[in-house]
Amino acid sequence: MTELLKSAPGLAPYASHEAASRGRLFDEADSATRRCFQRDRDRIIHCGAFRRLEYKTQVFVNHEGDNYRTRLTHTLEVSQIARSITRSLNLNEDLGEVLALAHDLGHPPFGHAGEDALKDVMQPYGGFDHNAQSLSVVVKLEERYADFDGLNLTWETLEGLVKHNGPLLDGSKDFAQLPRVIAEYSKVQDLELATFASAEAQCAALADDIAYNNHDIDDGLRAGLFSIKDLADVPLVGPIFAQVATDHPGIDTSRHIHEAVRCLIGVMVSDLLAESRLRIEAAGVASVNDVRALDHPVIGFSPKMAKREAGVKAFLFENMYRHDKLNQMTAKARCVVRELFGLYLEKPECLPTEWRCKLGGVDEKTTAQVIADYVAGMTDRFALEEHRRLFDLKSDFIPKTS
Repeated sequence: MTELLKSAPGLAPYASHEAASRGRLFDEADSATRRCFQRDRDRIIHCGAFRRLEYKTQVFVNHEGDNYRTRLTHTLEVSQIARSITRSLNLNEDLGEVLALAHDLGHPPFGHAGEDALKDVMQPYGGFDHNAQSLSVVVKLEERYADFDGLNLTWETLEGLVKHNGPLLDGSKDFAQLPRVIAEYSKVQDLELATFASAEAQCAALADDIAYNNHDIDDGLRAGLFSIKDLADVPLVGPIFAQVATDHPGIDTSRHIHEAVRCLIGVMVSDLLAESRLRIEAAGVASVNDVRALDHPVIGFSPKMAKREAGVKAFLFENMYRHDKLNQMTAKARCVVRELFGLYLEKPECLPTEWRCKLGGVDEKTTAQVIADYVAGMTDRFALEEHRRLFDLKSDFIPKTS
């Protein structure tokens, strides 16, 4: 690797430096044109699981409207926020970006409704967790390269993908309580599950919170699930919407929503940057390993903003995620996932040929895990079409061969 490409310039000492990367599980020659985290980013963008995010639910099922967020548009918005935060803190923008782009690769169709359904049906077979599924996608399920399964991403990317929400092992959790995929992979590569991840991974996690809180407000308003008036008493949100109305008398509703959401994101990012700078200075961290060794995250909201953010989440939970319109949709979605899983488990011959080939001579638990991988990879529209094809009496059933 040329000297120019060893590390991004101007990084803080506690950032993740490419020159100090712990490398990949399978050795590969360095790229002549990209640093290692940039190469990880490109591999994620070009993988099949990333493309399928376009037709996976964020909140609204894909067919409900073209203007609502999908997993892909949400992911891109998280990436933009993560890049802004990491760049402002002199962290590694490339690593922050790659973790934001990868964080939802394991989400099944129909958002949290689909995940809840897979958790239920997989309970006897080792469970299901979308974060663990994201790891499975990048270390096993993507079959693109001649020399290895998965994407062969750097250690730092895999660590951040698994631990972006914090350590997985502590006094209350042990190895036996880990999601199956993570426990199995830990035997192959030690991701140091008892420590915090890098500051870049922590930035990506908070960028996710900022994106989905604010963009769910946007989508909820545009879908008519609640009104601007309903937001008046919501911490942070109500005052900003009121200020926009004061600053721009007579503004139309669509512009009002966009301007307020834009301001909300800016306020939350500014708070995050100020608080994180205070934490970094107080902790006196001088390396990324110092960040990992702390007993608390160095990236976070101020206590005041954290309380306000909790209030936003509480409002969205009551007024959006539990809304009758969404409840009807999610009930149908859970039914589709459960019925598809049950049919494939009872009649594996209904699976495509390449997935049936993975079942030769395996026990029911392994069969269930393969089926969960297949269902989790479906898009909303493919799952609905498969359900129609397999369960609609008016449809001509033809077992898939590819």
